[in-house]
Amino acid sequence: MPSRRVDPVTVEVVELIGDVVARYHMEYEHAAASHQLTGAQARVLTMLSLEPTPMRRIAQKLRCEPSNVTGIVDRLETRGLVERRPDPADRRVKLAAPTEEGLRTAERLRESLDFAREPLAGLSPAERAVLRDLLKRMLGG
Repeated sequence: MPSRRVDPVTVEVVELIGDVVARYHMEYEHAAASHQLTGAQARVLTMLSLEPTPMRRIAQKLRCEPSNVTGIVDRLETRGLVERRPDPADRRVKLAAPTEEGLRTAERLRESLDFAREPLAGLSPAERAVLRDLLKRMLGG
C-alpha cells in the first residue's frame, strides 16, 4: 500500500491549532485560578452566564459524565455563584443558572482572558468573521 504524503500546509495548520489550544487552556486555567475557580468550574460558569442550562446538556457540551457536572455545580452553588431552578418548560428538569454574583464573576473572568482578544484584535472584523466561519465548518456546523 503506497504511503500518502501529508500536505506540509496541513501539518503546519494542525501544529498551529495545537499551539492555540494549549495556550488557550493555559491562560484559561490561570484566569480561573485568579478567581479561585478550577478550569472546569470557570467553563461551566461562563457557559451558564450565557443561558441557564440543564445539567445533562452541560455534561454533553463539556464531554464529561453528568456526575462530574453535579460536583462542579455543587461547588459553584456552595460559593453562591450558581443556583438550581426548575425549567419553566419542564418542571421535572433542573436548570443550573448563575446568581448575580456568578454573572459578575463570569464577566470578570471573560475580561481577564486576554489571550484570544489580543491576537484577534489584529484581525479586521471581516477576517474574524472568516476565521469564525472556517472554524465552524471544520467542526461540522
